[in-house]
Amino acid sequence: MEYEKWSPELIAKRLSKESEVCVSHETIYKWIWTAKHSNHRKHSSCKKLHKHLRHTGRRQKRNNIKDKRVAITGRVGIDKRPKVVEKRLRIGDIEVDLMMGNNHKSALLVMTDRATLVTMIEKLSSKNADEVYRKMNERLTGISASWIKTITFDNGKEFAYHHKIAKDVNAKTYFTRPYTSQDKGTVENRIGVIRRFFPKKTDLREVSVKRIKEVEKLLNYRPIRKFNYNNPIEVLKNKCVALMG
Repeated sequence: MEYEKWSPELIAKRLSKESEVCVSHETIYKWIWTAKHSNHRKHSSCKKLHKHLRHTGRRQKRNNIKDKRVAITGRVGIDKRPKVVEKRLRIGDIEVDLMMGNNHKSALLVMTDRATLVTMIEKLSSKNADEVYRKMNERLTGISASWIKTITFDNGKEFAYHHKIAKDVNAKTYFTRPYTSQDKGTVENRIGVIRRFFPKKTDLREVSVKRIKEVEKLLNYRPIRKFNYNNPIEVLKNKCVALMG
């Protein structure tokens, strides 16, 4: 699963769901580290697998970056957001953020459904509000109007046209508390996984749209521990079936 950037845990748990052949994640870790330190020919193809393991830790805060927030017209704080959103039971409560490329000169627009973790990724030609609105409009208006209920942003000026997208998709928009990343922890988590494909020093301007869509698909078919190792697409389908039932 090197290509999909799956962890040993995801590989082991998914194998147990889909295959008669199954090993523990401890066994996979042991094999990876054995291969790293071995010079035996049978380990040669796996010798660099350790480089694909995810190193956990808190993401560096961006306090050293000049605060470019501006007053956003029509801003409604997250404290006014309906409490049902916190329960993650319904489809259509979206969190939105930008994932910055090298030196903040490029960015991806990332939109994640809180209940299913289904994620949409769009390449931006710039980080201004017009471009962000255009990309959101293109992607979200293609979805059934009844699907989207709320959209949560941070306080960046790139989301200044939130009221326009709210009107386009008939949804309510809300904004996180300043410097409180946990208010949009769902999309932050997904960005953490996307970083495995596009590390922080990546110049996203050089990444093709085709590759971005490929990563979006890999992300949405990636097993999730909290979903008993089902993937977001499977969770979405199950919720849709339940709604129709």
